[in-house]
Amino acid sequence: MDLFDIDVEACRGRQKRLLECMQQHRLDLVVVTLTEHVQWLTGPRFGPLFEPAAAMTSQGDVILVAPARRMPDRFAADDVLPYEAQSHSTLRNDQREKSSRVLLDAIVSHHSAQRVGIEFSSCGPHVSNAFSGELVDIEPDIYRLRRRKDPDELIRLQKAIAATGEMYSKAREIIAPGVSELEVFNALQTAAVSELGEMLTGTGNDYRCAARGGPPRDRKVQSGELYILDLGPAFRGYFADNARTFAVNRKPTDLQMAAWQKIMDAFQFIEEQACAGKSARELFQEVQRLLDTSTCGEFNHHLGHGIGLFPHEAPHLNPNWDDTLELGDVFAAEPGLYAPELKVGMRLENNYLVTESGVELLSDFPLEL
Repeated sequence: MDLFDIDVEACRGRQKRLLECMQQHRLDLVVVTLTEHVQWLTGPRFGPLFEPAAAMTSQGDVILVAPARRMPDRFAADDVLPYEAQSHSTLRNDQREKSSRVLLDAIVSHHSAQRVGIEFSSCGPHVSNAFSGELVDIEPDIYRLRRRKDPDELIRLQKAIAATGEMYSKAREIIAPGVSELEVFNALQTAAVSELGEMLTGTGNDYRCAARGGPPRDRKVQSGELYILDLGPAFRGYFADNARTFAVNRKPTDLQMAAWQKIMDAFQFIEEQACAGKSARELFQEVQRLLDTSTCGEFNHHLGHGIGLFPHEAPHLNPNWDDTLELGDVFAAEPGLYAPELKVGMRLENNYLVTESGVELLSDFPLEL
């Protein structure tokens, strides 16, 4: 079996954890329609053009509804039913209605369920109107459960992170005065595809030189500029997210080196202080105070966030949330410093796994300018 193939046993373990939540909320049924939640629960990943759905009963039985021409060979479900996503090869615009109807027909005996868990942010009336009982928002619980990465999720994240390592290696080879941002973008995509051995399911974030971020332009980079690359290729639905900054001429100024050293101090602090039970907001505030002592730039964005089936997940290293780091979290930490004198500035970002002994660095490749 492919090392990265669907791990049915791991999916069944996630179903068991969701079933425990159902019991706590006294739910008779859970219905999920977000593609990420369908993948997390049952295994198969369906692209953004499709509208799958899944349901789990209070007895633990799982039904998956998948596009008829994309029926999976491997899955963690007790029944897999097709819906018409295409008609004579044309993608339908009414897929949600089609998949909902198939699912509802399969669970007709549960239409009178007293309490049904759905995703309030995305579960539309095609599904919600079918139930006469009380609807309960199960979404916060699923997001909470998604924080702890199971081994099958972790190896996909590590593969995506390895792709960023290859992308940065290529960047060090080709970034020089006169290269265009589009040339860099194309070369980095090629490096990622070569590492993954298949198409990316996400290309990542920032490819713009002399800027804090943005898509690549048909613009040649110049000597003296700093080039922030914030990359997040996704492998089979799981997103990496880490950043490196390069001096275009490979000759960083004394001011740029002073800012870089301050960011290295921030990483050392993070790796010493981050652990299960640590307040993510407190960690942000502590690093903010450390970076505020810099005489060469300003830190004015979040410190980081979790990664997984979505580029930004919990835990949020951000003053607007009050998360606590937990075992199994995978998060990105991205201290930065910005000032015109730095030629916009720099951002460096590493990925970490929260373990019993603290944090494990997952993005162990060079940070130098």
